[in-house]
Amino acid sequence: MRALTWQGHEDVRVEDVPDPSIVEPTDAIVRITSTAVCGSDLHLYGVMGAFVEPGDVLGHEPMGVVEEVGADVTNLRPGDRVVVPFNISCGACWMCRRGLQSQCETTQTRSQGTGAALFGYTTLYGQVAGGQAELLRVPHAGYGPVVVPDDGEPDERYLYLSDVVPTAWQAVEYADVPPDGTVLVLGLGPIGQMAARVARHRGAARVIAVDGVAERLAMARRHGAEVIDASVVDDVGAAVRELTEGRGPDSVIDAVGMEAHGSPVAQAVQRGAAHLPGAVGRPMTRAAGVDRLAALRTAIDAVRRGGTVSVAGVYGGAVDPLPMMQMFDKQLTFRMGQANVRRWIDDVLPLVSDAADPLGVLDLRTHRMALEDAPRAYEMFQKKQDGCIKVVLDPSLEEAS
Repeated sequence: MRALTWQGHEDVRVEDVPDPSIVEPTDAIVRITSTAVCGSDLHLYGVMGAFVEPGDVLGHEPMGVVEEVGADVTNLRPGDRVVVPFNISCGACWMCRRGLQSQCETTQTRSQGTGAALFGYTTLYGQVAGGQAELLRVPHAGYGPVVVPDDGEPDERYLYLSDVVPTAWQAVEYADVPPDGTVLVLGLGPIGQMAARVARHRGAARVIAVDGVAERLAMARRHGAEVIDASVVDDVGAAVRELTEGRGPDSVIDAVGMEAHGSPVAQAVQRGAAHLPGAVGRPMTRAAGVDRLAALRTAIDAVRRGGTVSVAGVYGGAVDPLPMMQMFDKQLTFRMGQANVRRWIDDVLPLVSDAADPLGVLDLRTHRMALEDAPRAYEMFQKKQDGCIKVVLDPSLEEAS
């Protein structure tokens, strides 16, 4: 089959790799019809190369049609249309029963001291082959895949159940926005866009969103957010306080993560570590604060005293320096972590299925491209070219000439 493989720093290639097969009786094989590129994929592309090995298949936002199931999978059958959550969880362990599927005790990568295994996401999370491919082996298929209607609707109506919608939902849940409160969303990539929409849907009186890219600001404004253009504002915190009676928002969602603009020293360290061999780069990342923390520091500065910061953007540094005095003095609450996808499916599946499209899932994808064009898609997404906000790869399309 054809699949997108990591080969080095900012070097991904579509290659022939062996077809997956049933390994455990709890497996299923899914033929991929759509598979999205996530901002987290860009971390592997650019700065987390120490934890990826040449030939690793990337991608963790897939959906498709079940081709084959193992003997112990009784809830799926060939022909079912399914979305595959990005985290791999069993549904039966102590953590899963408590709605913490991202910490599944069955699939935890204990050798690395990390949580549940993820599709297509580094040796830190199990080195499981990802979904930017024609076929995907899905472990624990009796629990993970979400069956969606084969109703002729485009994949984009359901595809974002794999990551974007549950991640945004959890981000808003963790933000604990008071009734009729104000939430600030930092970063308007796919997660930030959806978090702003979810916050409005769940009753936030005001959603203020910050980014520096015109197309992203226009999309957020289209869905009811007030926007601040970070490219023309020197002090985001001050600008937000001006809009909130000098107090700041009740809650802030950091949807940026480790690659925030405005952190030049950390950016240089990141780039250096990304070019080092794994044996050298991995200890450096584990032992150093290598994240670009501008977005998180903005969140801490902007949020009102006694407010909540919800972190949905991925961070990877082990000893990042944080302004503990300011955090303590402002009496802030922090919540963060990988989305527990399955925990939120019952909440979000009816919304994405709704013909009225209350979360605007049909207005997120900006580019649908052939799987063979994935290297170009990664570069375009990373450089924010051509108004790119969300790319969906389609294995059935032919490569653009």
